[in-house]
Amino acid sequence: MVTARAAATFEPVGRSAAAARGFVRDALLGWGLPEVVDDAVVLVSELVTNAVVHAGTAAEVRCLREEETVRIEVTDRHPERGLPSFANVSTVSSDRYADPDGEGGRGLLMCSALSSCWGVEYTAGRKTVWFRLTLPEHVIGTRYALPSLPGGELPSADGPVHVAVVQVDEHDRVQAWNADAEALFQYPAEQVHGRPWADLAAWPQSAGIGLGLSETLRLARWEGSFGLRRADGLVVEVYGLQVRVRDTHGTPSTLCLLVREPDRSILRSPGTAAETPSAVEPLDLLVGPVAPDDLGALLQRIVERARDLLDADAAYLLLTTDDETEFEVRAATGLAVAAGRFARQPIESGGRFDSARLPSVHEDLAVRPTAAPMLTGTGLRSLITVPLKVEGRLTGSLGVAAATPGRYDNEDALRLQFAADRIALALESARLTELERLRRGSLSFLVEASDLLAGTLEHEQTLALMAQMAVPTLASWCAVYTTVEQGTGAGLAFVLHEDEDRIDQLRALLDKTPAPDSGPAPGAAPGARFWKAPSETARASGLTDSPELSGLLGETVVLPLAARNRVIGLLVLGVGSGVRFRQEILELAEDLSRRAALALDNSRLYSERTATSQAFQRALLPPELPKIPGVEVEVFYQAAGEGNEVGGDFYDIFPIREGTYGFAIGDVCGTGPEAASVTGLARHSLRLLAREGLDAPQVLTRLNAAILDEGTRSRFLTLLYGELTPRPDGSTALSLVCAGHPLPLRLRTDGRVDAAASPQPLLGVMDDLELTAEELVLQPGEVLLCVTDGVTERREGRRMLGDDGLAQVLTGCTGLTAGAVAARVQRAVERFAPEPPSDDMAILTLRVPAQRVG
Repeated sequence: MVTARAAATFEPVGRSAAAARGFVRDALLGWGLPEVVDDAVVLVSELVTNAVVHAGTAAEVRCLREEETVRIEVTDRHPERGLPSFANVSTVSSDRYADPDGEGGRGLLMCSALSSCWGVEYTAGRKTVWFRLTLPEHVIGTRYALPSLPGGELPSADGPVHVAVVQVDEHDRVQAWNADAEALFQYPAEQVHGRPWADLAAWPQSAGIGLGLSETLRLARWEGSFGLRRADGLVVEVYGLQVRVRDTHGTPSTLCLLVREPDRSILRSPGTAAETPSAVEPLDLLVGPVAPDDLGALLQRIVERARDLLDADAAYLLLTTDDETEFEVRAATGLAVAAGRFARQPIESGGRFDSARLPSVHEDLAVRPTAAPMLTGTGLRSLITVPLKVEGRLTGSLGVAAATPGRYDNEDALRLQFAADRIALALESARLTELERLRRGSLSFLVEASDLLAGTLEHEQTLALMAQMAVPTLASWCAVYTTVEQGTGAGLAFVLHEDEDRIDQLRALLDKTPAPDSGPAPGAAPGARFWKAPSETARASGLTDSPELSGLLGETVVLPLAARNRVIGLLVLGVGSGVRFRQEILELAEDLSRRAALALDNSRLYSERTATSQAFQRALLPPELPKIPGVEVEVFYQAAGEGNEVGGDFYDIFPIREGTYGFAIGDVCGTGPEAASVTGLARHSLRLLAREGLDAPQVLTRLNAAILDEGTRSRFLTLLYGELTPRPDGSTALSLVCAGHPLPLRLRTDGRVDAAASPQPLLGVMDDLELTAEELVLQPGEVLLCVTDGVTERREGRRMLGDDGLAQVLTGCTGLTAGAVAARVQRAVERFAPEPPSDDMAILTLRVPAQRVG
């Protein structure tokens, strides 16, 4: 006996198969038969496709609800296509009809495989393929909470019943107004087109609900009573059914079906409103003050209220992830879910009775423990789960559980579903606000991280910055592993915990734990991977319950630090016990690891090149100054430019032969490594030529030729070169050549300062030089000051220290040691201008000690 039927006709167009699937699914779910939906949809899809695509005719689909079966018929009007070799067959066998390797007959093969019986019927101009699906027995422990059929409850009316159809566009303005709407509300269509729906609807504002007219219009589905203003000013009580729809261009609008309140049974879905005094009032899950932008507090308030209103022992709320493939645990009460907060589970488990898109009543979880994995081991037996939907899209799931089996029925589930429908839009709005705030925070975090990482090239400081940015923003603790060479294991380089007192315990544990594998090359399998080795090490060492490690180890993830197509280290992030990483945090950590890896590699390259540069530069500096009997020697040297130890200025003091020493101070054109290369040539050539027995003019002439031999790499050079020989009487004899260099200054014992040499041509410009040596004797107490132009050309605006300024500084150095003279000149140069010196600077001071009397 047929107890219910539904029929629809579909035109011969490509989208009809999808429309037919939706029609059959809605019809069967409306009858409370989710168990056969999947098989029915598959079969109807194949048969309608054959009709509208292959046969090219319209297809009529009929669903017939029988006592123990469902019969579905698909009729087309092209019977001569695909006929079997026999006619007027009511039930046939698939092995007599379809070829499994052919293109035709697959629909009938599937009917044979999935249905209890099937057949083909023919009449004039029509062909009908039908199949029956046997309804399974009730699944023990679980059932879908679907509204019961109206039965004998039918509306009564004194006259014709008017159903007003009103369409409201995305701006809440009336877009369509049918004749019944004109009859009910006395407005002609032309007077209401384009008017705000709020001008006509007398919408109630229920305390604690917070959903106004505009918010309700954006719900996927809503029904209930409200008032509507007629043209004469009276307010008519109406019952409305609102459905959110989209046109072919994707533009949303709301379709409203309205009847007078006494005729509400025409539209009212069974179970959505109380009809008897004994019915329980709908649940209200949003009572109580909660900040609208505090999603966590809002979710917690909802689960606590759901638990209290249904007298449950526990409740939880899940929200879908961005890609809508998984649920994420966001709030719970009555459950020890510290270990499961932000845990994820698939939306569809694959079971026929585990759809998250329908309200469900689980009578006894002991019978089907896999129905709710997060409740395993909790002792809870009864469970209601209802979906949260916005415009037909699944956004979450709300569950309420009790320790007693069989505690809840369909009425409880439908009440909870009605409450979930009323809060779904508010939750989605709060969730989107949170996501936007998180995205903005993530962008700000990454911008700040990039700035901080780009602000240093020190390797150790980069390691520390990486850890400090990750803790506590991303994790409770962080460890950084670095690789020395490609293919070698990673070594622990830095450890940080948000509690400084726990850093030593964490480091000790990680030292005992083998370093994580560097993983595949970049691009093969990027992203975070979980690491259980620290927990296993703690368990193997018997430290799991130790106070030092209490609550230390929860979820741990490893992210590769990959830069320039190689893995240079690992970033390990961990949280405390019972805590799990959110997907947003892992994605942010991946972004940080990419930026940190490049910064770490840059710091490594900088450190390596700096070390190489400094090694070469140190080779250009003279070794330790020799001790010259009867002469005090002091040198101050400073190269311009960050990281430079040697520049274009240089100095040297070296023994030539017994009792005679050579000294030099020079300035190569320019600064930096290019100038330093000529510096090395000059310093080593001076030593070699002087020890060959050549006098000062000959030494500089040969050096001039060597510089010119460098060709395009040559640079001109100013040089003060001399030889000094201490005498038995306490004085010191000097032979000087000043080749284009600032003249040396002589400080006499009475404070007078005069030039100690005459200017001569600089080196590296002309082939033929005529240089002469100038003889000088330093008496006891006298000082010879030799400087480069970085001293005399020190500037502040238009002012320059110059030779006169230097002489004035030297005048005040009477009686000072060579070291004190050099220090006073250096301080005078630095204080002359607030900016740091921009040129290389060298100061060489020679002083003959004053003879002691008595």
